[in-house]
Amino acid sequence: MYGSDKAVTDDTDRTEFRKTEKKYKLYYDQNSKRKKQPKQVDLSEVLDFKSFLDSYHQNGELPPEIVVVDCRFDRPVFGLESRPGFYFIPGALSVDEQCRWIRESLMSFPQPPNRTNHNAIYGPISDLFIAAKERKVLVEDENMPASSDSASNGCVGNGDTRRWSFCEEDSVLLRGKSCKPVSASVLLRKLRWSTLGLQFDWSKRNYNVSLPHNKIPDGLCQLAKKLAAPAMPVGEEFHPEAAIVNYFASGDTLGGHLDDMEADWSKPIVSMSLGCKAIFLLGGKSREDPPLAMFLRSGDVVLMAGEARECFHGVPRIFTDKENAEITALELHFCDENDILEYIRTSRININIRQVF
Repeated sequence: MYGSDKAVTDDTDRTEFRKTEKKYKLYYDQNSKRKKQPKQVDLSEVLDFKSFLDSYHQNGELPPEIVVVDCRFDRPVFGLESRPGFYFIPGALSVDEQCRWIRESLMSFPQPPNRTNHNAIYGPISDLFIAAKERKVLVEDENMPASSDSASNGCVGNGDTRRWSFCEEDSVLLRGKSCKPVSASVLLRKLRWSTLGLQFDWSKRNYNVSLPHNKIPDGLCQLAKKLAAPAMPVGEEFHPEAAIVNYFASGDTLGGHLDDMEADWSKPIVSMSLGCKAIFLLGGKSREDPPLAMFLRSGDVVLMAGEARECFHGVPRIFTDKENAEITALELHFCDENDILEYIRTSRININIRQVF
């Protein structure tokens, strides 16, 4: 779902969803005299719930498509008339809450037994963010015996059970040319997802309850229960059992897809946005349905339940330039945490929490 597809020159081969993805995707102007100059894109049709919230507070007015959801919540919750089961809560997370979950997403959530996209090659990796901060490198540890938990943790590099460990870059030079180190900083930048709670098996597209896992942290659990309330059936409580954390860098995309592996679609997916602003596409039940585009800012929360769970959705663009990223408040809070500040200036993190059963 990540990355870019090969260029298709004929738009007739594209679905409506793909055409809209292409419209908002980051492309660079090849004729620009300045290197890496992004092409201009028309954002006039992108829904802006922050603007809707401001207008609603000022005069109670909203565009025809936008409705206020009648629910007992501590702030306005918006919906779309054409997409039942979709809820948008602009600015749902305070700056302190955003900073807390950014830290957790970088330092705690990628920790074993949680799985990440790196497991397939390197097996379980501990303390990736700290290793990147200390400018360490990852090397194959020939002296470390393969442990019995390698396979269960996803260490499947070409069918073997190799183990890897972080060490100082200077010590690698003494090992000779046979040792091929991988920078921890590079691995951090290539971190694309981690899974919390029940572990999702991407190869089989289902939850594998036999994989080692910890419960979702209590603080995140309680927050998800509170945020899910507007989308929950009357008298029921949300039970967070799994979460997928997505990490986006400049140019990364998340292609149109469905989140359809949970048993009960009446329960919402709780999606929290952190870091740089993005464009989110919400389509219909077919890829041929033209999707709606909307801005997602740090602190925004989206809920998708019921019919909305059947809608294709994706992220074709994140904004990392100073003018459009809109992360000034985060920069002020992280001014004394340079490594996190450096990361979040060019990144977006999305935490989406699910009730599996």
